[in-house]
Amino acid sequence: MANVVIVNGSPNAASRLTGMLNHAEQLLARHGIQVEAIHVAELPANDLVFGRYDKREIKAAIARVEHADAVLFASPVYKASYTGLLKLFIDLLPRDILADKWVAPVFIGGTIAHLLSVDFAFKPVAAAIGARRFAPVVYAVDAQVTRTEQNGELHFELDDELKERLEAAIGQLARELGAGAAEPC
Repeated sequence: MANVVIVNGSPNAASRLTGMLNHAEQLLARHGIQVEAIHVAELPANDLVFGRYDKREIKAAIARVEHADAVLFASPVYKASYTGLLKLFIDLLPRDILADKWVAPVFIGGTIAHLLSVDFAFKPVAAAIGARRFAPVVYAVDAQVTRTEQNGELHFELDDELKERLEAAIGQLARELGAGAAEPC
């Protein structure tokens, strides 16, 4: 069974990105792909900031990336780039760790003007640690994800166009990984 690790670089668990990742995780599961998540914000901050790649929790997160067939990197876009939190984690990854993996970027920003942050900020850094095979980029704007709260629980609704693009990207990734067809909803 193929497995995908989602590296969530958002510092905010209530981010609209969470809604996108929940949907992506459901799509991957429907293709029979095992999914693990790394919430970078939950890793020890001092270990990230000081580059302590030899600490237990950091080593475990790196091992999950190392053993994955594909890595879905996710981040909100701030100031025309992905989060510093995601960059801290990427800086701890060994050279060529992504050489034999598919990389799937999933980003969200306030405006479509920051779409190029994936090509100009993220992809060169990913390439520096071996990424050569990229799944289609999924970039959304905040307006495409509605966030509501009911009884203290967050709910996210993605617009139809975003759902279609996520389904197409995850479908292509699944085919590249040799996973089965998605089960109908």
